[in-house]
Amino acid sequence: MSSPRVEVIDRLCKGCSICVEFCPTRVFEMDGFIAKVVKEDACIKCMQCELRCPDFAVKVHTE
Repeated sequence: MSSPRVEVIDRLCKGCSICVEFCPTRVFEMDGFIAKVVKEDACIKCMQCELRCPDFAVKVHTE
């Protein structure tokens, strides 16, 4: 099974850090006012980042 690809769409991210707070494996970190993927291989596909992002700026590609 391959690791998912996690993407933050910079132009949609307003820096609320919800993805950082809800990710159980710390895939994200804040880089100023934008969330960045720092440990993509740690993603367990729980989808909390994508489900909780109010701006649809986070996508988890599982295939």
